[in-house]
Amino acid sequence: AANEARDRGVRLTDAPYDIRGFPRGHSPDLGALEDAATSRDWIEPMQKVHSRFRGTPGSFAQFGDSITYSGAFWSAMAVAPRGMSPATQAAYHAVTNRMIPECWRRKGPSYGNQGSMTIRWARENVAAWLTTLNPEVAVILFGSNDIAQPISIEEHERTTREVVSACLANGTVVLLTTPPPQSGRLPACLEFAAAIRGIARDLKVPLVDYCHEIMARRPFDWDGAAPEFRSPEGVYDVPTLISKDGVHPSNPRDSFNDFSEEALSKNGYGLRNHMTLLAYSDLIQQVLAADSAR
Repeated sequence: AANEARDRGVRLTDAPYDIRGFPRGHSPDLGALEDAATSRDWIEPMQKVHSRFRGTPGSFAQFGDSITYSGAFWSAMAVAPRGMSPATQAAYHAVTNRMIPECWRRKGPSYGNQGSMTIRWARENVAAWLTTLNPEVAVILFGSNDIAQPISIEEHERTTREVVSACLANGTVVLLTTPPPQSGRLPACLEFAAAIRGIARDLKVPLVDYCHEIMARRPFDWDGAAPEFRSPEGVYDVPTLISKDGVHPSNPRDSFNDFSEEALSKNGYGLRNHMTLLAYSDLIQQVLAADSAR
């Protein structure tokens, strides 16, 4: 387990490889992930939030920093991903039937996403976004730049609550996402992720636990900045979930927009897309479509 390895002084990025060249399977046992179980407590509260919504059904906003601003997130799925399981195909069908097509590509500050930004920027601008976009659903992911600045975890948690609460008051349902781990800052990243889980639990909003899924799939070798991933390929073209810069998700060319199980364990943007797609589909079925049928 990951805790045992860490106690022996092994870095979480140091994973042995099996004969196929894939990381050996280990069950992560990180204490910070103990409360990461999926909860369904958000369904009734989000139905109440959605009952206040007066905007256009199918409007979907992307609030975040460069990990959201990147065209590798969400926009790639304007073309159907390959390697989808039957369940994922059904989720993709539900999303494409509900979401306004232009929402795949809504990128830039006026749409709530921009590189180098922190949760402070979201607090300063969320009222304007809600007025101009008035989204039915907003996915939110901030934290990577907050950790690097650093912004205290207390401020990040408090400000994230304010941003999420503003969305809910508008009738916008939130998909709240935990920030991914970073090279050299794992303890802080786990603390920030735990804080986001707490907000999702307290405000009863759906959680996309991206940090947890990265650690579950690659507990020892998620970090593309580690020595074993040094190669002449580009920053994002690394066969693990975090790129060579140690901060952003990876996006290797051979697994771009690929939802096969193998690809989901080595393409960080693909993994986030897959998780967000499933969460949005679940929200459509449990809340949005259910409200429309009433």
